[in-house]
Amino acid sequence: MPAHPERRVEVPGARVARWVTGFGERHGGAEMVLGGGSGAAVADLPGPPDGVTLLGADGATAVLTAWPGEPPTILADVPGWAHGPTDLVLILVRRGGYAVGRAHGADLTAHKSGTRYVQSRTAAGGWSQQRFARRRGNQADELVTAVVGHVVRILGEHVLPAAGANSGGLVLGGDRALAAQVLEDPRLTVLADLPRRSFHDVPDPRLRVLSDVLDRSRGLQITLREPGAG
Repeated sequence: MPAHPERRVEVPGARVARWVTGFGERHGGAEMVLGGGSGAAVADLPGPPDGVTLLGADGATAVLTAWPGEPPTILADVPGWAHGPTDLVLILVRRGGYAVGRAHGADLTAHKSGTRYVQSRTAAGGWSQQRFARRRGNQADELVTAVVGHVVRILGEHVLPAAGANSGGLVLGGDRALAAQVLEDPRLTVLADLPRRSFHDVPDPRLRVLSDVLDRSRGLQITLREPGAG
């Protein structure tokens, strides 16, 4: 039997409800299978434990992932799951700069972006390589320090809700190592246990990029498999 063609798509928050409805319409109806499901129809398409799989009547499947935690159990709840916590902290950081912000729903209520140069790795050896490595390390430390300072200021002016069912969420983007360094700062321990989504495939952070990532964080990441031909 030929392998089912697979493709990955993202659906922004404003289109989630329509996309879910459309999947059922295109595939003769759809049922929800939690956690990627089991059984012959979906056994070769494992889903994440906190995700869901839509199974079309024609054999099409769509694995949906959004915010971690308890996934929805009915199709009508998928848009709310994709939307995630109402209040978000966004931190995007790359060697070329940063963009951070606070969001409430679909709106950025505070933000700051800027450019910081961190030198690329060099292929030179010996003393020169060590000197460039130190310089690059210092530049990265300065970038991280600046980002932490802006996040601390924004959180001071726009405090997250108290711990509870909807105490907020965290969105990370850009360079994984730099983002991890930012979160290591003890002043940001309030963010450590928040539900989290990550988008590391972003260009150099700017306000426009921050807005785009906010929209993505309210949507779905989907792995689609259409029925095999023949």
